[in-house]
Amino acid sequence: MGRWTPGARGRLQRAAFELFAERGFEQTTVAEIAARAELTERTFFRHFADKREVLFAGQDELTARMVAALADAPAELSALDAAVRAVEASTEFFDGSPDGPRARQAVIDAHPELRERELIKMEGLVSAIAEGLVLRGVPASAASLAAASAVAVFRRGFERWIAAEQGPDLARCIREAVAELKAVVAGG
Repeated sequence: MGRWTPGARGRLQRAAFELFAERGFEQTTVAEIAARAELTERTFFRHFADKREVLFAGQDELTARMVAALADAPAELSALDAAVRAVEASTEFFDGSPDGPRARQAVIDAHPELRERELIKMEGLVSAIAEGLVLRGVPASAASLAAASAVAVFRRGFERWIAAEQGPDLARCIREAVAELKAVVAGG
């Protein structure tokens, strides 16, 4: 193995997903992931705290995209519409690699401890969006409600997108979930 190889993080992620699919999450070790990627365990731990973090590695980037989109949203938007604008920005994060998120979600869905970690990460998105709304002048209670609603819309849209392998793109799935939420709020 060479001292430094470009693309180590991506290779580790690909190796992990391959092994998770072949052997299962619990049966896969960090050593096996590193070996499959032709890297050392030490290199693995430079990129990920543990094998679970391979599944959640993009969380900071996803949050940053959402927060930036919220900051750039027009001031005249309602709290909910601004929060939805934030979650719509997530589509760029997932564009071009629908199989990766599907494989990731399949592993998470099969393990309760991973579902719990995903819920914690989703709460982090709610907090980040709520903080951004407060900075826009939205009262904290309304900001929290709008952020939680927007993340619920995101999750619903994401679930639809994952389920429909040849179906609509993620942006459309999110828009459909927004329309559903607005219909429910309007009493329809």
